[in-house]
Amino acid sequence: MLLQPKLNLKVSQRQVLTPGLVQMVSVLALNKLELREMINTEMVENPVLEELEETVVSLDERAGIEGDRERSAEEVAAESERVEKDPFDEIDFGSYFQDYLDPGFRTASNFEEYDKPSFENFLSQPSTLSDHLAWQLGSLTLTPEVRAAAELVVGNLNENGYLTASDEELVEALMQMREPERSEPIPFERGTRSKPPHVWDIPEVGGVEDGAVQDGSVDLAAASDETVGAFLAAVREARKVVNFLDPVGVGSRDLRECLLIQICAQQGEAALVLRRQQAHTAAAAAAKNGAASEEDYGAVEAVAAVDNPGREDVFSIATHIVTNCLPLLQKKDMRELTRSCGRTADDVNAAVEFIRTLDPRPGQRYNQSETRLIEPDVAFVKRDDVYVVLMNEEDMPTLRLNQGYRKMLQQKQTEKEVKEYVKERYKSAIQLLRNIEQRKNTIVRTCEVIVRRQQEFLEHGVNALKPMMIKEVAEEIGVHPSTVSRAVANKYVHTSQGVFELRFFFSEGVNGPEGGDLPLVLLKRKVKKLIEEEDERKPLTDDQLAAELQRQGIQVTRRTVAKYREDMQIPSTHQRRVR
Repeated sequence: MLLQPKLNLKVSQRQVLTPGLVQMVSVLALNKLELREMINTEMVENPVLEELEETVVSLDERAGIEGDRERSAEEVAAESERVEKDPFDEIDFGSYFQDYLDPGFRTASNFEEYDKPSFENFLSQPSTLSDHLAWQLGSLTLTPEVRAAAELVVGNLNENGYLTASDEELVEALMQMREPERSEPIPFERGTRSKPPHVWDIPEVGGVEDGAVQDGSVDLAAASDETVGAFLAAVREARKVVNFLDPVGVGSRDLRECLLIQICAQQGEAALVLRRQQAHTAAAAAAKNGAASEEDYGAVEAVAAVDNPGREDVFSIATHIVTNCLPLLQKKDMRELTRSCGRTADDVNAAVEFIRTLDPRPGQRYNQSETRLIEPDVAFVKRDDVYVVLMNEEDMPTLRLNQGYRKMLQQKQTEKEVKEYVKERYKSAIQLLRNIEQRKNTIVRTCEVIVRRQQEFLEHGVNALKPMMIKEVAEEIGVHPSTVSRAVANKYVHTSQGVFELRFFFSEGVNGPEGGDLPLVLLKRKVKKLIEEEDERKPLTDDQLAAELQRQGIQVTRRTVAKYREDMQIPSTHQRRVR
């Protein structure tokens, strides 16, 4: 088949977004803080735009002031030429007396300039997990190899405090940090070193013994190179040091190891406190009976250092649960946990309550997200029993066009390229001003519809919220739904009931009591309240929740209840049941 080129005519329609339209869409979606930043950026890039301040002087007034200054300067210079200068008048007596006849006292105003602390002294940076651990490592006396390995461990922790790198990767990184000329095995120092409290004295717990090789680590038995074995020993010792720093459990591989390390640490601390209490009690009894010598006190302390079997049962049961029964603990299956531990139900409940006090993500306390600053863009204010919409334009720059560049366009001696550049800048500035005004009008019109539809909410609170769709508001103000969606995106409103996001007022409705529609926000609140009030041993199923809502006059299906329960991240009935 022979292919030949042909010419075809086709009529079609397509939407083309001009730069001005693209800017209008982007400006509409900005909140107040973002718009202020965008305006500041535009003023830097566009010299035609300038901020109008209250103390700004017009160009004509400025020209008159400058002319008066020039004339006064010329008059002063002419008079000085006519009058003969006196050398005595040129002496700065103030400086002379201050420098040579200073009595040793100066007023506070003279000290304010250089004794005032700098602004940098007031700045602070929140401490991160790496900074907190590095500060603790700096207070310990460790060998250079262990210190370098500990810094590598700290540098490979995720936001939860877990170690993401394997022992093999840490060994490779540690070997790369070694000096090139050192090929012999690393000689470990045998000296006094400071350790975190109870690191080496805590009894070993199953799953975290020294010498246990984690998945992906280098096996010492298979390592033929003596240097690799020395580096691996340094990595293991560094991991053990980091594990018992504050917060305890950082540097673990998984949840099981993290919990076991915390149990191990608390077991050592409890044993130490118990021994001290028993020693003091026995010493007081011995002193009362006359045994006050150091030998008698040491003997009494040795006898008093007996572990409490009740406390030991809690730690041993908790260790068994974390090591072997984590799935049962997640399901809250107390019956199977009791059967697996072989202890009484009270002992197992005490161990479970102790496990709940542990921190599964120890690194989160130092990696908290920064507080998000919210500044409402709009306010619903009640004036004379009528709610009005007020735009929050505080701290927003007032823009105007620079008249100096306009005169450049009218001057004939201005070059053509300069005129073209100024024209483009003027077009861009005018388009920005129009888009900002269009944004304001769209937001105000949208909020006016919200105020008319949500009068009961503004008066009585969230329980009086009515369902409202973006499409309905768009039809009422005569714009596309996407325009309303951008107008309410990332924007907040200050009302008599508090500060809310504008999207909060838009929600679908379900068939509620008395034939009215119930917003999904209220439906989710009702579902959450029913789950909070249920019996933990017999939690409500999705069918039971749907039936209860139907008895309240809310027509909803089981699938809808399950969907909203998952949206609120509420576990299922099987996971909520306490056996």
